[in-house]
Amino acid sequence: MSVKIGDIFPNAVLTYIPHDAQNPDVCGLPQQLKTHEAFKGKKVVLFAVPGAFTPTCSEAHMPGYVERVGELKSKGADIVACVASNDQFVMHAWGNSYKVKDDILMLSDANGELGSALGLVNDGTARRMGPIRLARFAMIIDDLKVIYIGVESAPGVTVSGASAVLAKL
Repeated sequence: MSVKIGDIFPNAVLTYIPHDAQNPDVCGLPQQLKTHEAFKGKKVVLFAVPGAFTPTCSEAHMPGYVERVGELKSKGADIVACVASNDQFVMHAWGNSYKVKDDILMLSDANGELGSALGLVNDGTARRMGPIRLARFAMIIDDLKVIYIGVESAPGVTVSGASAVLAKL
């Protein structure tokens, strides 16, 4: 069953590598992010991609958020985060390729814990991408409550793009 508006966002453990402004080219140590601790009392824009560095994710999804992160934050987002099925090192490198620094939190759900809890995973085996891949979606979470969710039902970026999310903030 998929998450829906009004649901409490699941408590999951994700990983990330913090941006180090003094050593931006160095990959730091992975950190855990517990969603209930990190998102409680905050408005969070979370967008999910099936895979970092993949064509649609890199050409259509991520650029909109990179370009509009300031607008998202000025409309009330405390945290803007991207999550993918890749490991935290790949997510860190992908964020560095866009120079997101601390503007967008680059989260790893490599074990599929969050995606499975949300009911938003796909089987990527046929495309040689592994059995658990996040669906393409975006959501707004306000103090752990899901207040918007846009899940793509076809290839491309519409309801999960930065413009769609901005319209709902």
